[in-house]
Amino acid sequence: MTEDEVLGEFRAAEALLEGHFILSSGLRSPRYLQCARVLMNPRRAARLAEAVAANIPAALRSRITAVVSPAMGGVIAGQEVARALDVDAMFVERPTGTFELRRGFRLTPGQQVLMMEDVVTTGLSSREAITAIAEAGGEVIAAASLVDRSNGTADLGVPFFPLIRLDVPSYEADALPPELAAIPAIKPGSRATA
Repeated sequence: MTEDEVLGEFRAAEALLEGHFILSSGLRSPRYLQCARVLMNPRRAARLAEAVAANIPAALRSRITAVVSPAMGGVIAGQEVARALDVDAMFVERPTGTFELRRGFRLTPGQQVLMMEDVVTTGLSSREAITAIAEAGGEVIAAASLVDRSNGTADLGVPFFPLIRLDVPSYEADALPPELAAIPAIKPGSRATA
């Protein structure tokens, strides 16, 4: 999929939003991609997941035996990418504030895993998920996401394959440009501000 085709999927789902948004990282942004909305249509989700899987080099793709995603945002994306790769999907969640595998999910020691996110901004939750996967015995050999909005700066410690990279500015809450400060902020994501 080309960048225009990916953005077309977001536009068709009315998932490319403009305004004043509080990101999960606590940063503020004038644009927001609502991945939950773009993934709500199973056919669209499958198209995007197949493109993510195709974006991973064949040598890595052939070694992946499971996809693990952080809850909440990565669950659907991870499920669909696992389907495209024909491997199992699992997710980590934060029942006490730290990611962990639950619900009977298990990884065998050294099992090679793709960590799949919906959106990466700072990479913090991705790195936390990768740590939890390692603590559960898995080896994350690659990471992927639908969107990288870090402007290419997120270092996840493993090869990272976003479907699309967006150069969208983000700001600290106390350093907003006047046009953004004039708009009420909304929190569209799935977790409380960091």
